[in-house]
Amino acid sequence: MPRPTKPRWVEFLPSVTYFKPAGVPMAELEEVTLGVDEVEAIRLKDYLGLDQEECATRMNLAQSTFQRILTQARAKIASALVDGKALRIEGGNYLVSPFTFECKDCSYEWQNTGQHLDTPACPNCGGFNVEFFRKVPVSGGSLRHGRGRRRARHGRGKP
Repeated sequence: MPRPTKPRWVEFLPSVTYFKPAGVPMAELEEVTLGVDEVEAIRLKDYLGLDQEECATRMNLAQSTFQRILTQARAKIASALVDGKALRIEGGNYLVSPFTFECKDCSYEWQNTGQHLDTPACPNCGGFNVEFFRKVPVSGGSLRHGRGRRRARHGRGKP
């Protein structure tokens, strides 16, 4: 039985969730569904141009898992473009990433609202000297697999 997938962290929820080819009636369209986590992978890697390690860290994933999500997303987008299908964005196993904004002018802090803003204004002073950071660790430890059963001091026997 496979392990359940752990939720992927997303920093951006798209406001537009449906795209269709112009001039094709809705009744004649096939549809491709892209998960919110897949959109986030495309946004981080292709739109923001981050390296794969940073993308995986921001989504709280192993790099190999991030690569699989990105590959699936690109295949779905290519299918929609080449075959003239509609593209619906919905679902996926995700959580809105917990991060905090801090105004460097007045030191005011506030939590994200679920919509990532590139240059948010401080709700306290209206300034744009703002940065964001995570208040919680990205992962509970290494994203690597263990090294098998626990071994004694010299690698033999029971501990």
